[in-house]
Amino acid sequence: MRRRLYRWMTPVIAFVIAVATACSDPDDGDAVPEAPTTTVSSTAPPTTLAAETTAAPETTTSTTEAGSNRQYGGEVVVGGDEPPTLNPFVQGGGTGTTAVIGQCYNAGVSDIDGFTLERLPDLVTELPTVGNGGVIVNEDGSMTVSYKIRDEAVWSDGTPISGEDFQFTLDTIMDSDLALYQGTYEDIISTEVGAKTFSLTLSFSTVLHETLFPTVLPKHDVEGSEFLTDWNDTMWVSSGPFILDTWQKGDFVRVVRNENYWRVDDAGRQLPYLDSVVFRFIDDDESKITAFASREVDVINPNPGTGAIERLQTLESEGAIVEVLSGAFWEHLNFQFGPGRLGRNENSANHNLNYRKGVAHTINKDLIVDEILAGQVEPLESFVQAYSPTLSTGAWSQYDYNPSKAVEYFEAAKAELGVDDLYTVFSTTSNNDARVKLSELFVNMFEEVGVVYENQLEDSQLFFGETFSNGIWDLGEWAWLGSPDLTELIWAYDLFDPEAPPPDGANYYHWGTPESGIVEESTVRFAEIRDALNSSVDRDVLIPLIQEGEQILADQVVIIPLFARLATAAVWGDEVGGFKHNPTGATYTWNIEEWHRVDL
Repeated sequence: MRRRLYRWMTPVIAFVIAVATACSDPDDGDAVPEAPTTTVSSTAPPTTLAAETTAAPETTTSTTEAGSNRQYGGEVVVGGDEPPTLNPFVQGGGTGTTAVIGQCYNAGVSDIDGFTLERLPDLVTELPTVGNGGVIVNEDGSMTVSYKIRDEAVWSDGTPISGEDFQFTLDTIMDSDLALYQGTYEDIISTEVGAKTFSLTLSFSTVLHETLFPTVLPKHDVEGSEFLTDWNDTMWVSSGPFILDTWQKGDFVRVVRNENYWRVDDAGRQLPYLDSVVFRFIDDDESKITAFASREVDVINPNPGTGAIERLQTLESEGAIVEVLSGAFWEHLNFQFGPGRLGRNENSANHNLNYRKGVAHTINKDLIVDEILAGQVEPLESFVQAYSPTLSTGAWSQYDYNPSKAVEYFEAAKAELGVDDLYTVFSTTSNNDARVKLSELFVNMFEEVGVVYENQLEDSQLFFGETFSNGIWDLGEWAWLGSPDLTELIWAYDLFDPEAPPPDGANYYHWGTPESGIVEESTVRFAEIRDALNSSVDRDVLIPLIQEGEQILADQVVIIPLFARLATAAVWGDEVGGFKHNPTGATYTWNIEEWHRVDL
């Protein structure tokens, strides 16, 4: 039996961002399939949080270090949501707000660079790979992963971070009484613990090891506690740049400098620069933007409605920096290849490659981005961009908006199919303004190339229920959630695996499956690539396979990537330096130790 990544990562339903200009709430009334994240969670009930009464103190001292233009001291105020818990391992701890604040005092094996969107080592000296000997595939098929913990890494009380802490973290996750999400950890068959080393052996080889230990627990502080209840509104000793000072419920969380933080800047000066950070709780985006505009807060990360973005951009002349990035959700146009499409369009021509290429040249992605995203980002040239931009070859760039070329392909398709006309029926969710707008834009595009076109939109409950599960669409559109990991990118290839349609697999498009009638050299080769991706852990082997598979999907026009959901953050650049937005799960506080006041 072939081992599949979606053994842990079966598709689930999640709310999508509706990015129409008229929508200020991007999560309103829509849902999409999503590749699950790797955040640990549990089945523990929600915790009632006790109130605090301590007020946020005033900004403190400032000193200038010789040879540097970055000053120590000061406070930054962030406007955001209140977390349900501070404990990232328990129910509710997988929320973005817990992660945003958690970057201040938690560390693990790796983090995600906001500039490259690639993983970089955190508590360890380097990320284990086959090339550096940190990953070894054993003769029996098992795999050993070894970590070298930084010598300088200590907890905020001065205790060295050790292999015992990694082992304690594993033991906590695997404690059956806690009912935490165990995922790949349950396949660890042995470990070895050292003062500054930790190694584990998995029962099989997998790139899933990349996502292990995103947070490491301090054994000497947490051992013996009631893990599910003791760490919801307080926090263990810090491994990050700050220490939790105060959580005044309903008002703010304040963190203060960790005087024992082990990381230094390029000049060898200890980080962080700031004395403190206050996370002020603001319920809605409108209030966040208002507070930011009046400089009551220094940083915000609102939902990325284009109206909100354009309002923030009016503040740029006053010193605001507004970062609008392509986020993790990637919207795509796709073809159904299974027999269910005929229930939607009895004249469906999806099985014809010339027809699909014609559609690819019919779609004006620049116009779509201009109309739906107000031109804030560029269209996608590959879905791989949503996972690892540096690995993508931009394979869909071969399909420019070219109505004349589209007509040529459509005429070839008619000749091959022996028909006089081509028919397209488009289906997506009717309660998402952005997708409704998309369907309206398609009307003129298909009319221009002479294809008979019809919109059949449905409520999201129906579309992501019976329609999605049974493949009852002709031309469809929705989003998947990307993540900057080889793990998640390789999982995405399962979406097109010809040997794995639902219910056993995730190929909801039914491309290359026997019932689709499209079993050819390209589909056979893609299935081989998919197997190879899941049998190697060597990046030098995986990357060429990823790029070959990307090219096959583009050449065969299995899908048409459209655009990525917007990810937005704003900072008063004349007050705060060092800020770099990060659209991944690492959140915009990924480098909070480098934030500094520029107005002191």
